Parts: sequence; C-alpha cells; structure tokens
Amino acid sequence: MIDTSILIDNWDSYLEGFRNTVLSSLLALAGSFVLGTLIAVCRISPWKGLNAFGAAYVEFFRNIPLLLVVYLFFLGLPAAGLVLNGFISGTLGLMIYTSAYIAEAIRAGIQAVPSGQTEAARASGLSYGQTMRHVVLPQAIKIVIPPISNQFLNLVKNSSILGVVAGLDLMYFGDIVNSDTYDTVSSYAFVALFYLVLTIPLSWASRSLERRLARSG
Repeated sequence: MIDTSILIDNWDSYLEGFRNTVLSSLLALAGSFVLGTLIAVCRISPWKGLNAFGAAYVEFFRNIPLLLVVYLFFLGLPAAGLVLNGFISGTLGLMIYTSAYIAEAIRAGIQAVPSGQTEAARASGLSYGQTMRHVVLPQAIKIVIPPISNQFLNLVKNSSILGVVAGLDLMYFGDIVNSDTYDTVSSYAFVALFYLVLTIPLSWASRSLERRLARSG
C-alpha cells in the first residue's frame, strides 16, 4: 500500500525537487534547442570545417551515455579548476546531450525544404546565414516540431539524472525521503506522480500539435 502520510510529511521536499526539475528542464530545453539548431546548420554547411565539427559533435554525444556527459561537467571540470554544483552540471549535461538529437531532427527538416527555395534566396542577394535564418529554418522547424516535441519529453524524464550528482531534483529528494522513511515504494511512487504531472500534459500537447500540423499540411 502507498502511505499518503509520506507525501504530507515531506511535501516541502517534494515540492522543492519538483521546482528544481521544472527549472532544469526549462533551461535545458531552451539551451538544447538553440545549440541543436546551430549544430544542424553546421551539419549542412558548405564549409567543410563546420560540417566536420557538426558531424563530430553529433556522433560523439549521441553515442555516449547521458550519465557520462554529466560526469564530464561534475567530475571532469574540477580537474581543470572549474567546480560546478550538481544542478548546473546536470542541466548542462542534459542540454548538451539533447542538443545532439535535436540537431539531427532539424538537419532532416532542413533537407526536406526544397532546394529551389535556397537557390532563389541566394540568387536574390541573401547571404548563406540570411537564407538559413529567414527562409529555410522557419520551414524546417515547422516540419520537425513533432520529433522535437518527443525529444523535449525525453529531456524532462532524463532530468532525473540530476539525482546522481546531488542536483536537488525530484529524484534527489526522493532518495532522501526513502532514506528517512525506509518506505521505498511510497517514496518513489510520489516521485513518479510528480513526473506524471509534468509529462502527461506535454505528451497530450505534443500529440495535439502533431494532429494540427497534419491537418494544416
């Protein structure tokens, strides 16, 4: 049975973890979208150096565990004299890791935009950067909204990685409640409940947006 008194007695701890999870997710969402867009542009750049950098970035971060990326910030940077707390390390790791997947989604969207539009924009005098910003990217992002929405949903769930580095998130406080009460089932059941409060509305919104785009497309 789930002991509801654990939620009542530890409400402040759960609520603080919930707030930190939301904050970390929002920061990582914004950062991964901006960074992923930049990497996607590098991936299809006509300049070989940028193209190689974008490809290396995506292949590297998509093929190592998220935990390792977080450890690079939390344990690796102190060796270079830069110490970050668990919240910042976890959020940065989450942002970098997710940006690699978003970059690939946006790259696919860019390649789905008819090449004639790029050629017409360049012929009218727009630079490569202006063509990307004003012509290609707005269309590409609309195309890839559904897969990007799924990546954002995964990011929220992956934010539980902050608990491993004392990032003051839901999992971190769930661990503390469990160690105080010794009721593992109840302690983590309420953690799951708070995650569902975040992820279910996001999932519904993603499906609704996907249906709307399908009708308009």
